[in-house]
Amino acid sequence: MLYFLLSVLFTVALYLIMRAFPRYKVHSFHAVVFNYYACVLTGLVLTPDLGLFRNVIWNSEGTLVTLALGGMFVVTFMLIGLTAQKVSVTATSLAGNMSLVIPVLFGLFVFQNNNKEFTVVNYAGLVIALAALALGAIQQNNKDAASATTTSSANSVSRARLLLILPLLTFLAAGTNNTLINYLSVKYYAAGETTLFMIIACSGAILIGSVILLFRVLVNGEKLHWRSILGGFILGVPNFLSLYFLLLALASFSNSAAFVFPIYNILTMLVSAGAAWLIYRERLNQLNKFGLLLAVIAIIMISYQELGF
Repeated sequence: MLYFLLSVLFTVALYLIMRAFPRYKVHSFHAVVFNYYACVLTGLVLTPDLGLFRNVIWNSEGTLVTLALGGMFVVTFMLIGLTAQKVSVTATSLAGNMSLVIPVLFGLFVFQNNNKEFTVVNYAGLVIALAALALGAIQQNNKDAASATTTSSANSVSRARLLLILPLLTFLAAGTNNTLINYLSVKYYAAGETTLFMIIACSGAILIGSVILLFRVLVNGEKLHWRSILGGFILGVPNFLSLYFLLLALASFSNSAAFVFPIYNILTMLVSAGAAWLIYRERLNQLNKFGLLLAVIAIIMISYQELGF
């Protein structure tokens, strides 16, 4: 259970740190790029046998595809940051946790490697999960209502669409990431090479992110500030540790992903909502609260067999 709690705490820390970037004038994209430098350094410290890297064939199909996965990491992290800043930490957490629907569907209908028979209750849980995502993203407050009366109708509609689109894009990106991670780690890497896999993927994120950053600095004239570099390194440590402790939690429960992930997701959503309220005074409207409740119900319905119900 200790690994569960540590993984949840470091995952929630990601959302809270990125939520704080605007306050400290940290450039989100710049920080995301340097975050992966910290990820690789953290991974190297936690890798028990660095000799594993001697066996890596860098021009092999598996390595090249894993490096390409790093580009998806950058896109997903940027969406997480935008959703946390423009919508809310709770909506970001909800979108990320509900994205488990995507790898579940791929496991059922594409990879066909699921080890249990899905029932009507499981499928109903997937549908409820999508409803929970939509409800968790809806923003209703007096400030928005007041601004809507003083701005043009077009701007109001545009903002409303943004508040719905960002959580949806985060949901799709996180789900795609998890699906690719599961697929590539099984296809190209042995059981004891999970850390190696993640370090290679993060290295790909460094390569792709650094090229984009260099282009933006040289062509667009963006300035790189020390606070963005520092913010990235602060972000990178919990980023890597959240996955590291989640993998340890999986190992502690005989790699039962269907049991571990639902509990992990439920705890992450609840802790995120509580932490966002305590630190940033984020308030949930009635639809958000109902969405959070539906999310918990959906995850239980998806994996009720493994939870012992």
